[in-house]
Amino acid sequence: MGESAFREIPGVDEVLCEGRVTQLCEVLSREVVVTLVRRRLAEIREFIGSGGRAPSLEEMVDSIMAEARVLGSLSLQPVINATGVVLHTNLGRAPLSIEALRAAELASRGYSNLEFDLGSGRRGSRHDHVEHILCHLTGAEAALVVNNNASGVLLALTALARRKEVIISRGQAVEIGGGFRIPEVMRESGARLVEVGTTNCSYVEDYERAITPRTAVLLQVHSSNFKVTGFTHGVSLEELVELGRRHSISVLDDVGSGCLVDTTRFGLDPEPRVQNRISAGADLVFLSGDKLLGGPQAGIIVGRKELVGRLRKHPLARAVRIDKARIAALSVTLAHYLRGEALEKIPVLRFIATPLSEIEGRAERWARFLGGAAVVMPGESVIGGGSLPGGTLPTRVVAIRLSGKAGIESLARMLRRHTPPVIARVDKDALLLDPRTVFLEEDETLLAAVRRSLDSLAS
Repeated sequence: MGESAFREIPGVDEVLCEGRVTQLCEVLSREVVVTLVRRRLAEIREFIGSGGRAPSLEEMVDSIMAEARVLGSLSLQPVINATGVVLHTNLGRAPLSIEALRAAELASRGYSNLEFDLGSGRRGSRHDHVEHILCHLTGAEAALVVNNNASGVLLALTALARRKEVIISRGQAVEIGGGFRIPEVMRESGARLVEVGTTNCSYVEDYERAITPRTAVLLQVHSSNFKVTGFTHGVSLEELVELGRRHSISVLDDVGSGCLVDTTRFGLDPEPRVQNRISAGADLVFLSGDKLLGGPQAGIIVGRKELVGRLRKHPLARAVRIDKARIAALSVTLAHYLRGEALEKIPVLRFIATPLSEIEGRAERWARFLGGAAVVMPGESVIGGGSLPGGTLPTRVVAIRLSGKAGIESLARMLRRHTPPVIARVDKDALLLDPRTVFLEEDETLLAAVRRSLDSLAS
């Protein structure tokens, strides 16, 4: 390609004077637009240098405008969850209560007493806003809140077991999800992993034989997202605590989903309750804020005051600390439990506790509105989010069948492109809509989106 091709490339000022680019400067800052133009011109020079042709000015502007639209759009947006998966990791897990949302907004809108003691007029601690509530709810001596559960485990292992040994059952050296693997967390913390037992069977004698003068922690990890069935044997927390006491070794318990209520009352398998783990003697218990607890993303650590104090003073604690908006939302979420209103106020628990008759009534109303293509069928809602593996709740779904699989996939795609997007389940030849995870105030929007999409496919 000759030098003439490079001479055809316009200058920055010339592109900026083009009408659409000039208007773009009214939407985005001039500095951002100039950067977009320069980047595009650099790409064109590289393209020509590799043998390509110079695009026209109109083509250049088209590509700049396309990049500007992507840059100026907000990709994170609300969606309607009609999948029936209560804690859908890809859809943000636990939705917050109205009161928790309001608290987060108020804490973020202006200034707050995040780290200011209003009584003494001196510096306070952000953890004070939730620690007393957590201690009351769980029976723990002290509490600490960090960014998420993974960072809580990392902080504890770094502070308590760096260059020392941590004993864990081989069947609990698991991957929780999103690449969070217990062995890798231990490696990052500087602790040495000592696995005992087998994948399906571990005994307290396995732990005891592995204890050395360098053992700092006995770690128990709840299998929150899978089940091992058949010939199995595990070591109870009580057994581990008794062993730890005899050898003066701390027992840490990662329960994961952060459950404070009895899940069997909803027909589900029992999930470890945090308060029961504390009463069983665990020195530290780790849980998530945005799973069965029903609050914002957070890693909650409760347990012995001396150990929590060591974690709080560790340099890593600042790197994983929680922000003011989530502290505000978490404190209100915990207050729902204190007031005995968790099942009514916290969406996750409300969805789980919704009677089948209520779900069936909504499903029938949906089907009547949508017409002949929709029928009500029995189905199962999933808890999800790394909680209650295999745990399902009976539900009623609205099933929509169209001719050919392509029709159902087209319908699902159209719903995802709706504003707000509607996320449904595709099962074989049907699109399924589960009312359990749809807020009542979203019904009208969801039905309008489905009706409009069906009409569009029919035309």
